[in-house]
Amino acid sequence: MTSLTDTQEPTRRGGRGARQRILKAATELFYNEGINATGVELIATTASVSKRTLYQHFPSKTALVEEYLRMLRQTVGDITDTPPESDSNPRSRLLALFDSPDTADAAMRGCPFHNAAVEAAEAMPGVQDIVHAHKRNYIAGLTELARQAGAADPQLLGDQLAVLYEGAAALSTSLDDPAPWTHARRAAEALISQATNR
Repeated sequence: MTSLTDTQEPTRRGGRGARQRILKAATELFYNEGINATGVELIATTASVSKRTLYQHFPSKTALVEEYLRMLRQTVGDITDTPPESDSNPRSRLLALFDSPDTADAAMRGCPFHNAAVEAAEAMPGVQDIVHAHKRNYIAGLTELARQAGAADPQLLGDQLAVLYEGAAALSTSLDDPAPWTHARRAAEALISQATNR
């Protein structure tokens, strides 16, 4: 990590809101360019702050990556939360998870938590902990929706849908093609029907 005393760069915008600008820049860059490919200098430049200011808010790049993931977890929320305007049943909500993402103007980058787990490997154990907690919570949410949908074995269906979802996200990213989501949705329909005898 570069020393604060070596990073006396002029700040292009005032300090107010610097933390949010840093997080916004990191979110876009980490997702689109990758965590390891994104340097602190690029984040600081994109956020219109000096590296010194960035390090005042986040003592290391790892700390920034961890906060980025925590923020994403809050943004994503819990899949069992029903939107106020929604009247969809649990089965419909499970299937909606497999809708093709809108990627007309951008390459498919997949799940940011999965991406972070791959890039962090063993070098960032705090990142791994956040990713593990998020994925376990996601599986628990799928299991709860499976229970609400009437699955005979909600845990089994939740696990199956989690694997199916992760596979669709990974393959669509690798191919930069949304088609795997269509195939995954059909498979999800079959799994849900079999689990609920409907």
